Amino acid sequence: MSDQDAFKRALAAMYDAMLDDARWPAASALIDEACGVEGNDLLVGEGPTNDVRVLFVGLYSRGRRREDLEREYLEHYHPIDERVPRVRQLPDGRPVHVRDLFTARELKTSATYNEALPRSAGQDGLTVRLEVVDGSHATWCVGNPVDSDGWGASRLAMVTALLPHVRQFVRVRQTLVLADARTTTVTALLDNPRIGVIHLDRRGRVMAANDRARVILSHGDGLSDPDGVLRARAPADQGRLERLVGNALPVSGEAVVSGSMLLRRSPALPPFVVHVKPVPVPQPDYGARHVAALVLIVEPGRRHRVDPLVVARTLDLTPTQSQVAVWLAEGRSVRDMARTTGHSEGTIYWHLKQIYQKHSISRQADLVQLVLSLAELG
Repeated sequence: MSDQDAFKRALAAMYDAMLDDARWPAASALIDEACGVEGNDLLVGEGPTNDVRVLFVGLYSRGRRREDLEREYLEHYHPIDERVPRVRQLPDGRPVHVRDLFTARELKTSATYNEALPRSAGQDGLTVRLEVVDGSHATWCVGNPVDSDGWGASRLAMVTALLPHVRQFVRVRQTLVLADARTTTVTALLDNPRIGVIHLDRRGRVMAANDRARVILSHGDGLSDPDGVLRARAPADQGRLERLVGNALPVSGEAVVSGSMLLRRSPALPPFVVHVKPVPVPQPDYGARHVAALVLIVEPGRRHRVDPLVVARTLDLTPTQSQVAVWLAEGRSVRDMARTTGHSEGTIYWHLKQIYQKHSISRQADLVQLVLSLAELG
């Protein structure tokens, strides 16, 4: 298999995993194969150099997740890991050899280097810091090379080529987690009321849009779709948007690429964050019109504020039912509601069931749309 074929396979697997965490091990295994390494690890954190908090850690070896090593690292080694503050200060997107993150003395005395890294096949690996969004950052660690060629030019080039796509994977996963869509499909996302979702065909024309996206497009402040084609409000953004969409669409067998951009709006409003992700088109497709790209539109700072009293009167709910409905529309989880109220999660679900029965609905997404419709009406 050529390096280009290995790269395309790893890329396609990463794009599948963007919608479902369960697919990441397979993607990780293909990354190992493409780079010729023993494993790769992904950590996401936030905070300043002297107070880095780990939000997620995943250690993988040829597609197998090493949860035992994850627990061991977080409990015993992360608090004393000499690399942590140094990684936070690395230039964004530049791979650094693991040995270079330790002093000469630490290479002999460090528990992390001499105990933890040999178990995760990482002593001769690479580390790279990737800025993501809102102050969070990812650390991607690539394991030891599998042969004696070491970090030759071709192997290093493959790691460098995959870097922006690993960053994009984290960005899209964060977006979907915030939208309460941890495991989803291209079609199911159309029911999500928390982000704008648009389906594009292979020509880049709009095939479908969810309710939130239709509101955004109809306002035309930042993004519109005259004649079924996405257009940016700011002329300076139009070229970038066209390239972003074009890179995600299948053309003459070239590798499709996911990407993100900020889309400017009226001066008083924060820009949209737009992610465009390729969607595999069945082959042969005999010319059928398939979804070829997925567009996610995030509105930073957008909060759905609805007066619970208005919801109670309009939807004929009790005060408690109304508060639960509003919290759900604001993106709060059932667990969070239970902690806030001091009730059990079962009690919160019981209130939701009563609301469903009153309005003949069966899903949280339907209730959220109902409440948000009040927000849209002011």
